[in-house]
Amino acid sequence: MIKECLPADSCDLGEGPLWHPKLEALFWFDINAFKMYCWKDSELKAWNFSEPVSAAGWIDKENLIIASASSLIKLSLTSDKRTVLVDLEADLPHTRSNDGRADPWGGFWIGTMGLNAEKEAGSIYRFYKGELEQLHQELTIPNSICFSPDKKFVYFADTRQEKIWRQDLDQKNGWPINEPIIFIDLKAQGLHPDGSVCDSEGFLWNAQYGASRIARYSPEGWLDRVENFPASQVTCPAFGGKSFDTIFVTTASQTLSDEDLIVQPLAGKVFHFEVDAVGLAEYQVEL
Repeated sequence: MIKECLPADSCDLGEGPLWHPKLEALFWFDINAFKMYCWKDSELKAWNFSEPVSAAGWIDKENLIIASASSLIKLSLTSDKRTVLVDLEADLPHTRSNDGRADPWGGFWIGTMGLNAEKEAGSIYRFYKGELEQLHQELTIPNSICFSPDKKFVYFADTRQEKIWRQDLDQKNGWPINEPIIFIDLKAQGLHPDGSVCDSEGFLWNAQYGASRIARYSPEGWLDRVENFPASQVTCPAFGGKSFDTIFVTTASQTLSDEDLIVQPLAGKVFHFEVDAVGLAEYQVEL
């Protein structure tokens, strides 16, 4: 399928694409540059922060929840007012936020990791009704947080362990129940699962860092298809567009040598392409 790039600067570590269904706009982050970008109506906007920022959820047409290295922030898109909602490992200066996504109950899930990907320094949290609760710990690079369309499961990964897990969710309030089970083990293939999103059929689209691809897996965990990119460090997909049949994919240029960048001049760009699958609107975060 034909893949095009948004006309925006290359990111050192592009991450966290979010299609805002009310604004019909795409937001994404360059974690290492402490920036958030927005592409809407052929215009590019950017917000600067004082520390790494990595993921967002939409609260309404004017406000986002933003995950930074030390807190979850409510950001006004109109006034730029920033309000800390809750500290996020503010007492751990060696960690930052990473992958995150809103859940069907209005909660917001966010992973943390070491600034240098220190082993088992990461956790996954859920922010729900004003409270932040730790759900999983001793992860190295938590990723792939997304939800099945029937709301039965949450998926998450540890990129370093090369595994994606699935966990049951309480249908009343969205809290995880039972122990996670391995959904996909990519270790034998040497693949590193990064961000993921589910489509309306329950298939999981996973970005595989270092492999120049995203892969679509069935609800049973079987490989359905692979989409390749002219950039090796693919980080996260998101569905968007008016009909939710466009996939936006962030990538990274970090750690690539000058020789690598000659071969991969589009590394760090945000790609988009149309697919024969339909995604779901991102859930609204309820404060």
